[in-house]
Amino acid sequence: MASASVHSPLPDAPGEGRVIAMVHGPNLNLLGERQPALYGHATLDELVDLARTTAQEHGYDLVSCQTNCEADLIEAIHRLGPEVTALVLNAGAFTHYSWAVADAIAAKNVPTIELHITNPAARESFRTISVLSGVVSGSIAGFGSLGYVLAVEAAILLDTQGEARHG
Repeated sequence: MASASVHSPLPDAPGEGRVIAMVHGPNLNLLGERQPALYGHATLDELVDLARTTAQEHGYDLVSCQTNCEADLIEAIHRLGPEVTALVLNAGAFTHYSWAVADAIAAKNVPTIELHITNPAARESFRTISVLSGVVSGSIAGFGSLGYVLAVEAAILLDTQGEARHG
């Protein structure tokens, strides 16, 4: 399945099998051209393809979308269906202040991996705060493109081990 374009909801997940949803927040559509010294040269599509390959190697499908709009990101989370076994979320800047995104995650009660390409704790002080940390299963940060593989593998482990959404 291809990535959804900016401002579009997650594509419909297959009715059968296990599905990981991957949702990306603001400015991630600029990956590959945005601050490559910080975020690398890979595009969002390339990172999603890497994640999808990892998911498929384990028998999972992966659906993905990206939006620069907080309301659209929340709607994408709201629309997660019962076939979605885990959510990988790179919320971008929404991580640091969007209680509405945190509430959407909590309402869905699906294992959620918070993903960051860089290490927010090693950057500006406002980035050290994650309002999502209390409602996600865990966070993967600072591993660049490898984080996409790690996040999918963590989501699969949470699914196969029947782990709760958060501690």
